[in-house]
Amino acid sequence: MSRAMIPSQQKLAEKLTILNDRGIGMLTRIYNIKKMLGNNDNKPPFLSDKTMDSAIKSILRKFPQYDIKQGQLNVVNTMKSEVTKSLSLYYYTFVDILDFKDHVVDLLTTIDACQVHMDITSSFDLTRNYLDLISTYVSIMILVSKVEDRKTVLGLFNVAHEFLHGKGDLAYPRLGQMFLDYDMPMKKLSEEFVPHSRFLMPALLSLHDVYPRRNLPAEQMRNHQFLSLLSEPSKMSTVPNTDMIQCEYHSLDIMERWIIFGLMLCYQHVSEAKAWDLWKTALSSAYIIQLCRDEVLHIHSYVVNFFDSLKGHNIQHKRVTEVKELQTLALQTAPAVHRERRKFLRTMLRELSLVFSDQPGLLGPKGMFVVQGLSMARDEIHWLLRHVVNPPSKRHNIKLSQEDFYDRQLPELLFYMEELKGLVKKYNQVIQRYYVQYLMGYDAVYLNQLIQNLAMCPEDESVILSSFYNTISALSVKQVEENELFDFRGLRLDWFRLQSYTSMSKAGLILKDHRDLARHLNTVIFHTKMVDALDELLNETGDLSIYCFYTNLFEHQFKQCMEFPAQHRFSIIFPMICGHFMNATHPLCPEERHSIGTTSVQYAHWFLREMSEEVNQVITAICEEQCMLSYKLLPKHSAAAILHTVQRKKNKEKKNREIKEPEKPGQESIRKNRENFTRMDKLHMALTELCYALNYCNIITVWEHGFVPREFFLQHLETRFNKALVGMMMYNPETSEIAKPSELLNGVRAYMNVLQSIENYVHIDIARVFNNVLPQQTQATDSTGEKTVTSNYTNWYLEVLLRRVTVNIGQIVYSPSQKAFVSLSSDGAAPFAAEEYADLTELRALAELIGPYGMKYMGERLMLNIASQVDELKKLVIINKDVLIQLRTSFDKPETMRELSRKLQKTKPVSTSHKNAPSDVDIVLMRMTMVGVLLAFRGLAQEALRDVLGDRIPFLMGSVKDLHHYVPNTKDAMPASLKIQVVNELASSAGLTCAVDPTLCNALRTLKSEHAEDEYTLACLLMVFIAVSIPKLAKGDAAKYRAHLEGHRNNSHCLAKGINSLAGALFTIYGPGDVEDRLKEFLALASSSLLRLGQEQDKESIKQRESVYLLLDLIVQESPFLTMDLLESCFPYALLRNAYHSVYKMSAGDN
Repeated sequence: MSRAMIPSQQKLAEKLTILNDRGIGMLTRIYNIKKMLGNNDNKPPFLSDKTMDSAIKSILRKFPQYDIKQGQLNVVNTMKSEVTKSLSLYYYTFVDILDFKDHVVDLLTTIDACQVHMDITSSFDLTRNYLDLISTYVSIMILVSKVEDRKTVLGLFNVAHEFLHGKGDLAYPRLGQMFLDYDMPMKKLSEEFVPHSRFLMPALLSLHDVYPRRNLPAEQMRNHQFLSLLSEPSKMSTVPNTDMIQCEYHSLDIMERWIIFGLMLCYQHVSEAKAWDLWKTALSSAYIIQLCRDEVLHIHSYVVNFFDSLKGHNIQHKRVTEVKELQTLALQTAPAVHRERRKFLRTMLRELSLVFSDQPGLLGPKGMFVVQGLSMARDEIHWLLRHVVNPPSKRHNIKLSQEDFYDRQLPELLFYMEELKGLVKKYNQVIQRYYVQYLMGYDAVYLNQLIQNLAMCPEDESVILSSFYNTISALSVKQVEENELFDFRGLRLDWFRLQSYTSMSKAGLILKDHRDLARHLNTVIFHTKMVDALDELLNETGDLSIYCFYTNLFEHQFKQCMEFPAQHRFSIIFPMICGHFMNATHPLCPEERHSIGTTSVQYAHWFLREMSEEVNQVITAICEEQCMLSYKLLPKHSAAAILHTVQRKKNKEKKNREIKEPEKPGQESIRKNRENFTRMDKLHMALTELCYALNYCNIITVWEHGFVPREFFLQHLETRFNKALVGMMMYNPETSEIAKPSELLNGVRAYMNVLQSIENYVHIDIARVFNNVLPQQTQATDSTGEKTVTSNYTNWYLEVLLRRVTVNIGQIVYSPSQKAFVSLSSDGAAPFAAEEYADLTELRALAELIGPYGMKYMGERLMLNIASQVDELKKLVIINKDVLIQLRTSFDKPETMRELSRKLQKTKPVSTSHKNAPSDVDIVLMRMTMVGVLLAFRGLAQEALRDVLGDRIPFLMGSVKDLHHYVPNTKDAMPASLKIQVVNELASSAGLTCAVDPTLCNALRTLKSEHAEDEYTLACLLMVFIAVSIPKLAKGDAAKYRAHLEGHRNNSHCLAKGINSLAGALFTIYGPGDVEDRLKEFLALASSSLLRLGQEQDKESIKQRESVYLLLDLIVQESPFLTMDLLESCFPYALLRNAYHSVYKMSAGDN
């Protein structure tokens, strides 16, 4: 005797929940298998191996039967371990699908046996899960039939398994039969579902009232004021009234899949009126439906093939014709319908976003609108993606408008979806508080009334209903205030169970007879979700992880957004969508988590990088414009205005025609009409929009990675600013062209002003950018190893400017009075204007640009050049050592001095035998002049640095000066000389002048002595060499003194700096610190040598005698060790006075 079926023991709710989740997992796994086997790079290599062809053909010939003893299969035996290992994942996935199929068939049979009545409007959870299971089951079987090499994989694995274990896998016969049966899956499934159609059809027909309401065109939605909060202000704070609350936000895509797959399974019932309405509407709404992710069906062609496969059914010919007509209708109308719907949703979501932002309290009563709007927008985006990527066949001869598919304003719709989700998450406590009050204050009371009104209620059902009432009536607002975690999952599962109990034919309580109770409990379920499952609800309705599988289109839409300025502010949505990608993963397919996660991180990074680049391009364009405007304000551009004024006065006198006035700075701001957008207006608008996007969210979480958009922007801004600083120099090593420091400083200030204004657009610390970038420019290379402003200017001043000064003798002169290097014109040619680059103003600008560190680097490089010259000078001293020793001790013997000096002047370098080659004396003077010029430039740069630091850090400079003047005399272990050295280093870095230059000392210390001579003696002899060589300068016109420049044409006045600085450094390093004594010796020798000029009879030798006399005065004035008294004891002051009188008189005559 058969026992009665007890509804509660069938566990329908539990089975449906578990099988649906497992079905999604199986669908995900078979999707991945299809992708892997469809790609030659990913599938096992032996499947493409030529040696395996014969074995594969043998397996497929009578699949699933094969003869293991066939010779063709021996190749499988040789690699059986590799085959089983490589194909096991695929094979056991097919085994799991077979197992899933068995459970589905078993559950559907149980549902039939229980005679469960399905109705989406009353038993929503039961009907939805039932239809989802069927839809997933059909999708899996269709997807399996589309997997390439499925029979090959199955057969190869079983053959290898048999070779390995002596027998085939137990599941193989059934799997092979399943592959054969479901080769045309819909035909086999429709046969299977003949007994199930009795219960499937009512479930589908219950959609008749729901689906058309969800599938309205945009015009009707506008007329019905759908999703509008402002259409009826009086009802703004009331809860929307609906009979089927979960149906309002359920996915339209999923409903269409239910209808199409369900009616294909029950094709005999398509002719029924309600079924035909559903069938017609679903097939005219789209021509592509989703199977899994980006795997789709061209549904009309698939349905036609299915009907054609049903032989012996004459009525199917009519169905085929109808489907083809519906396909034409879908192709003609669906794209425009969906385009208009997207437009409508964009407007309505914007309205919702604005209203909820202003009045977040409305998220309580109108929370339903949020999930409705998100669900509809999500469906439209899914529809668009799959229809753009899968265009219809050209044989339909229907031209589709591309405007219907390439929606330039789609980022706005995506943005408002994310905006609404953000508002819900932000104000979740507002929503919780509202619905907790609603549940305990209204839902519990009304539920109690409905329970009391039940005429008869079995005990089990009564217990469940009572637990519902007790659970929601026990809620309180205090739980929300105390941040207590709510969990209503048990209540929702109990309602699911109750639906399954009360939907059976022999149930004690028939749910379809108590629609008010069903409707109210469905509403209660939604309200509980708004309390404890907001995140799940938002993921269910607003998940955009589908983009993970349409990456090419994702990129295209982003690029389109960046090209359309009106959509710039919504560009941040693209990296935010990357945070959705992990929602596409499933626990049953863990191997894809890493690849999807990596994809999401890579795309988020790429989007933010491109956005940052775009913002930086706009900023660069604005900076260039501002730099140009600032350049026009430079004093040199006033010349055009002055010239115009002069010419206009002349024209008035001559009554000539008026000359066109040059454009003045500021005219670009004059407007006749505000509507006329200038380029700067457009750039500022673009900057505003892009900065809005970057400033929209603080952090974007993508696969446990945190992306901070503003940090991306800052990093790119720093890189761009770094390159811009070097680029603004316009340095060309080939032509030796470079921007003047003052002009570069002017441009940098304009650039920085623009960057500072960015703080008005986006919350960033621009001072951090300056602090990170500008110090890098004070070093020789930046953080990337590229040359900096300091490096380029140092190279240019040392290798170009100062080289020209020393090579082109008489063309560029250092002028102490003008504190500049001055170019002298020659033969009417336009010379290089050295004063435009090397005067105090320009060097101050340079000091501001590269700061103390940069100036220190330049000084060190300069001193290394001096050190190399000193090394060459030492070599000359060694060559002439014997003569110099005699000269050193004979300064009081005029005749001896004269003979030795002549001997010295005749000495020429050993390396040359040229008749006109310079003598060693000439070389010494030339190299010492070079040293003097370098030190003159160094002194000018130090003065510029001192001025700049005095303006920027006056108090700190005061302290440095005090330290320098009063070296601390503390009682500690540090020697006094070391203290002086440390203080001098500090003072020199601050631009102060030291008696002994520490930088020069350090440079000279680095010289490696190639000889074992006494360095101190060499230094003394070098000073002797210089002293006895000075009279040679009196020959020729090059040493002529220019009074207005306060210098000699050949820069021999720079010898004073060179002699004093070298003496101080050399005798500090190599000697006992007797700088003063050695300079006295030098003065005695030099004065003795110069006094002999008065006895010279050769006029050529004394041509510029007076100019050379002045050198002694300059040496004493420059020296911190010598005094005028000492000079007068060696050299008559009357000679100096007469020399000054003579050269100034001569200069006045020349001028």
